[in-house]
Amino acid sequence: MQEVTQMESSVVSELEGTLLRDPDPFSYFMLMAFEASGLLRFTLLLITWPVIRFLEAMGMQEAGLKLMIFVAVGGVRESEIKSVAQAVLPKFYVEDVDMEAWKLFSSCDERIVVTRMPRIMVERFVKEHLRADEVIGCELVVNQFGLATGFVKGGVGSSSDICHRVAKRYAGDSKQPTLGLGRPASPSSLFLTLCKEQMHPPFMITNQRDDQEVLRPLPVIFHDGRLAKRPTPSTALLILLWIPLGISLAFMRMIVGLMLPMWARLYFMRFLGGNIIVKGQPPPSPAFSNNTNSGVLFVCTHRSLLDPVVLSVVLCRKIPALTYSLSRFSEILAPIPTFRLTRIRHVDADKIKRELSKGDLVVCPEGTTCREPFLLRFSALFAELTDQIVPVAMTYRVGFFHATTARGWKALDPIFFFMNPRPVYEVTFLNQLPMEATCSSGKSPYDVANYVQRILAATLGFECTNFTRKDKYRVLAGNDGTVEYTSFADGIKKVIRTFNPFNTKTTKE
Repeated sequence: MQEVTQMESSVVSELEGTLLRDPDPFSYFMLMAFEASGLLRFTLLLITWPVIRFLEAMGMQEAGLKLMIFVAVGGVRESEIKSVAQAVLPKFYVEDVDMEAWKLFSSCDERIVVTRMPRIMVERFVKEHLRADEVIGCELVVNQFGLATGFVKGGVGSSSDICHRVAKRYAGDSKQPTLGLGRPASPSSLFLTLCKEQMHPPFMITNQRDDQEVLRPLPVIFHDGRLAKRPTPSTALLILLWIPLGISLAFMRMIVGLMLPMWARLYFMRFLGGNIIVKGQPPPSPAFSNNTNSGVLFVCTHRSLLDPVVLSVVLCRKIPALTYSLSRFSEILAPIPTFRLTRIRHVDADKIKRELSKGDLVVCPEGTTCREPFLLRFSALFAELTDQIVPVAMTYRVGFFHATTARGWKALDPIFFFMNPRPVYEVTFLNQLPMEATCSSGKSPYDVANYVQRILAATLGFECTNFTRKDKYRVLAGNDGTVEYTSFADGIKKVIRTFNPFNTKTTKE
């Protein structure tokens, strides 16, 4: 058993193989290559993997790491590397955290992390999610055009370099680090000799502060990127082999699906490997069976652009969808009617009332997708306009690719969803809100919206948040999610820019 006493203590911990279970950073460089540059660099880095392993087997770990860095980020804009490090990597880091190591690390007052990866790739995660005070890692060389050269300043991941920087960090102090966490055989473990106490994985803790029972790494709420699995060498190879078949399968699913009547699409999707799981009792059809002059407003959680389409397939009729910031190109391809909102409250209210007078509608009051188990704050506008509200909890499961993006082109979202071997949507119909739970009973629109958010979150096992669409895009894309093009021609230009490796401008829908 290992024990840690807590009195103004400091800790220096290795990241790879200690705070993170996986000692090999290769999969994180694969993520960087795919999300920052695309499939070609992703493939090139995978081809380089046997060479990297050979160098490591020959005792040349530093040379192997330098080659990994060069192939992954050479020629990539520094701003794009920062964007991927902020929007994509934290999710995979958090999933790989060793909780026993984290408890030891978080029990100390001053926390320093040592990493073999470039500092720019881990700093955001380490400081925000692990609550570290400082990160010691190599620095990328960036040229005058803002492009990473693929080289690093000084040593990279070497014991002597890291030990020197840790010693320099405490040069002005009379005390040395209280605790060192790391692997004895690690290339960067020499810093452990500077610490009063050393601990090596696996960790076992016999005492800790009471508040450690509730202290956990900060969860990831906003996450971007197309890859759903961390691309280890074997997983990356499987993804590359699947992509040609996946693209063909996606277009087959989409084209043939559009040609079939609504009632047949559910069976067709199951025939080609997908599935839609329906729970609860959908409201009766037609829309005005409730003897009112208003259609039903389906209030859905927003997991992807396909939410309204899937709802229409389940109900076997086309339910018009209210949208915001959907490109004209996506509207043309949509298999159901769409009505664009303006974010001008009285204008949108009039439009929703007019459409409800014609029949049923579907709205996603979060205003944007969220792929993690959280619900963003619901807009209260829908609660003001009708009492015929049916909450619908929607979520999906994929294998290889996510069907949402904040940094890329959202018109490709359906393609990526259908590229998965077995995409699954789960639709749960809740009971229509009783009159006493609507604004007709005197409740405020905000109370109604918050109530709907809570019952949907409880159904899915998610957590409610106060974050909004703007919060998401500020974190993931560095903007407020404003649409930058609306025409079909602009959409085509966006596709062309997507394949330009020196252009990192992003467009939101």
